[in-house]
Amino acid sequence: MNIKIAFAQILPGKSQDENLSIGKKACMEAKEKGADIVLFPEMWSDGYALPQDEAALRKLAIRKDGDFINAFRDLAANLQMAIGITFLESFDSKPLNSVVFFDRMGNKILHYSKVHTCAFDDEAVLSAGEDFYTADLDFGRGTVKIGAMICFDREFPESARILMLKGAELILAPNACPMEINRLSALRTRAYENMVAIATCNYPAGQPDCNGHSTLFDGVPWLRELPGSRDMCVMEAPESPGIYVGTLDLDLLRNHRSGDVMGDKYRHPEKYSILSDPEVRGIIKGKFVPW
Repeated sequence: MNIKIAFAQILPGKSQDENLSIGKKACMEAKEKGADIVLFPEMWSDGYALPQDEAALRKLAIRKDGDFINAFRDLAANLQMAIGITFLESFDSKPLNSVVFFDRMGNKILHYSKVHTCAFDDEAVLSAGEDFYTADLDFGRGTVKIGAMICFDREFPESARILMLKGAELILAPNACPMEINRLSALRTRAYENMVAIATCNYPAGQPDCNGHSTLFDGVPWLRELPGSRDMCVMEAPESPGIYVGTLDLDLLRNHRSGDVMGDKYRHPEKYSILSDPEVRGIIKGKFVPW
């Protein structure tokens, strides 16, 4: 059983209305290409604009149940295709960097806000999310357990590990940064060590500080019937804008998860208490200095 994931690796417009129009067209193209779910890059509602002025920032932030988000809810139901739409979310204190997933019936099944905000840079003006969540996505031919992380979340092993422990098979990851060998290697590692698939959608070249290379790692590093290892990257988009579709073989992934040693099978959580000790901070000194 396969699930087809569309990556909306596209350039934003100059307003929320433009992004709504561009986003709808992207979803319709994804449906024409046979996608079961379409994923947008990080903070699509405003094209990852982060003014440092509080009033300007709040003006861009939108509600998770507002017109922009509800338009994609309705589109998901009309197209009979799941949609993961990203946005700058209004919040009581500072805004959130969020994603909402609607299933093919238009039901909201998952709402996640970025936990590991880039607080050393422009995202210092944002609030951080509280937790990681999973949900069952019914895509018609079957169901897959999904989770979400956003961009910088990928650099922390705990993000994907928590999602794996909560049952995630497929992690959907909106992104907005240059996808080079080290960041791609982090995604590959998260997929390998947790036996999960990871789909990352980035902005294309032409968006500041972005370069495309949206990827799908299927989480299966080897097959018993074949010698050696295999490349878990089953799709990597070029730098240019487009709607790229990758296919995840869920049967292959589930067979690997049932018969390999990674994930949670040989962990020793009783020996990891230091990981949750709030007193253990600041071991590596210094602060971020922009290039």
